[in-house]
Amino acid sequence: MEKPPLPSDDGGHGLGESHSDAALVSVGGPLPNCEAGPTEDRPAWDSKLQYVLAQVGFSVGLGNVWRFPYLCHQNGGGAFMLLYVMLLMVVGVPLFFMELAAGQCIRQGSIGVWKHISPRLAGIGYSSCMVCFFVALYYNVIIAWSLFYLGNSFQYPLPWEHCPVDHSTNTTVKECSASSPTSYFWFRKALDISDSIDESGDFNPIMTGCLLAAWTIVCLAMIKGIKSSAKVMYFSSVFPYAVLFIFLIRGLMLDGALDGIKYLFYPKLEIWGQVQVWRQAATQVFFALGLGYGSVIAYSSYNPINNNCHRDALMVSTINFMTSVLASLVVFVVLGFRARTIALGCVARNLGLMSALAEAPGASQHWWPWFNISDPSSVALEDYREWYGHYGAQVVANITDCNPENEMKKGVEGTGLAFIAFTEAMALFPASPFWSALFFLMLLNLGLSTMFGTMQGILTPLMDNFSLLGRHRTILTVCSCVLGFLIGLLFTQRSGNYFVTMFDDYSATLPLIIVVIFETVSVAWVYGADRFLDDVEVMLKWRPPSIYKYMWKYVCLLSMVGLLAASLIRMVFKRPTYTAWDHSTATESTLEYPGWALAMLSMLILAASLPVPVGYLLSLIGGGRGPIDTGSVTDVHRERYTKCDSSEPETLQSNGPVNELEEMARAAFLPLGLDHYRLLPQQEDGEEEEDTVV
Repeated sequence: MEKPPLPSDDGGHGLGESHSDAALVSVGGPLPNCEAGPTEDRPAWDSKLQYVLAQVGFSVGLGNVWRFPYLCHQNGGGAFMLLYVMLLMVVGVPLFFMELAAGQCIRQGSIGVWKHISPRLAGIGYSSCMVCFFVALYYNVIIAWSLFYLGNSFQYPLPWEHCPVDHSTNTTVKECSASSPTSYFWFRKALDISDSIDESGDFNPIMTGCLLAAWTIVCLAMIKGIKSSAKVMYFSSVFPYAVLFIFLIRGLMLDGALDGIKYLFYPKLEIWGQVQVWRQAATQVFFALGLGYGSVIAYSSYNPINNNCHRDALMVSTINFMTSVLASLVVFVVLGFRARTIALGCVARNLGLMSALAEAPGASQHWWPWFNISDPSSVALEDYREWYGHYGAQVVANITDCNPENEMKKGVEGTGLAFIAFTEAMALFPASPFWSALFFLMLLNLGLSTMFGTMQGILTPLMDNFSLLGRHRTILTVCSCVLGFLIGLLFTQRSGNYFVTMFDDYSATLPLIIVVIFETVSVAWVYGADRFLDDVEVMLKWRPPSIYKYMWKYVCLLSMVGLLAASLIRMVFKRPTYTAWDHSTATESTLEYPGWALAMLSMLILAASLPVPVGYLLSLIGGGRGPIDTGSVTDVHRERYTKCDSSEPETLQSNGPVNELEEMARAAFLPLGLDHYRLLPQQEDGEEEEDTVV
């Protein structure tokens, strides 16, 4: 992006350190890329559909399926959705549009975009890369878990339908009987989990193999850049929607489905007065769109310069929200069925106790129900609960209410929803292996489409800014995947799930908020919101509404600062904890992280956040480039920025008349009197300049 003109040594006009890719018009050539489309040295999407599927695939991930429904249910149902939509429109869409426009305009990855606005801001891009790398490490572990469950779905009955038998005692395994078959399979068979993060234990060989398979899939899909990953997107982005609709249709036929929908959408407007709910809604908006990762910028950088990125921002945001609603419907019709099934099982057990009580000598009969207790299948849940409301307290035996809403109130999210609650419900379906395979194939594709975007947020900036890496794309991709697998072995030991929780909770949240705050400051205040909109106007040939200027400068920025403050306060006043599995009691318990784990999560936050201030300080220490005397520019050899023409001013006549778009851009963006110039290099130091010389 173009910076304000700096005064030269002789009092004339100088040229800033960095410039808008769309706004800079060299005298000898056309406005870069505004009509010609992608340059030869940069890949491009084969079609608009391919690009939209990639952006939707990245933004729609596992959080839409197992995080958003939980937040809705726990925070007021329909009231939370209204709050989410409001924050999405006020904060999410403007920031999403800003990243799309910046990537499409400058046509580089996250490092190049912010370095192009100002070399002092290059650290923003490096922070984005670090966060993407941390997220890729544990996200691929979730894909490995999905592969494991997918492989175990091709057997009947499903291995998590019944508790196994201990052959030494010929009884049910104690850990399973004390919990449930699905919990036992998840914690013992899949994870073989330890009792705390302090007990690392051995590596899980099966899960290590699944992790290797997951990284192999990612590597093969990314090895040719967007040309190979985009083809996979046609399936990985569309297939989950087909599965969600199939599950929704099947789920609506189940007993208890409407109860689940009622539990989900029943509005509780009083939650709007709770700061915690606003924080959770803002955080969900933030992560649902993938802001700050650099992947949005990377994907949009492969677009033609005149692509309508404003429409894309509205479209992808809407699709993302509607997907979250669809996933919530699917989750809660299934959980409603599960809750009602558990309640009917409770009724059957209680009727058995009542039959034993009735046969006991001297038993009182005044509480005797009006329904047939000898045939539990003929007793409606509503009839039992009505009887219990009148006489339940008078029964001596341990007779319970059997309220399905109590099961629904046990909100589950994340792995607990996907690998325990949902698998338990699917085990009750007819043809359960089919539904299980379909569900985990959907999770696999949701994870992969997000993983492709995350890896693109790492690889694209590195290849754009280091020509050596750009010339060896395949080697860079393979080495990145190998490194990810080796570090990912941390998550395949017996305590690996606790490290996944640590990375998920702390490696991305604070650093990404900091990154987006700096992004917003750099565009709205350092570069200027009006001038950024000028760039977008030249790029799109129409000017977006001016409301975006005030959103970027005030609303979005203050909202992000408030979210950062709320997150920091929560961390300070609430010691970080994690949920551990106690095999002796077969229950989950909340434990505090030990000292070394606190140091580790602090290092994760610092490693992802420090590139921003470090890059700025290094730029200050190095002094940067001072103002340029335009009279001497033509005497100095400068590298050509790959998207701009740097022909000599003397060749103006040989290039024909300047088109109308060039005249508009020069009038809008170039300082008066500065009609002849050479484009300055994008490098900050000699080493980088030598590395990227053409």
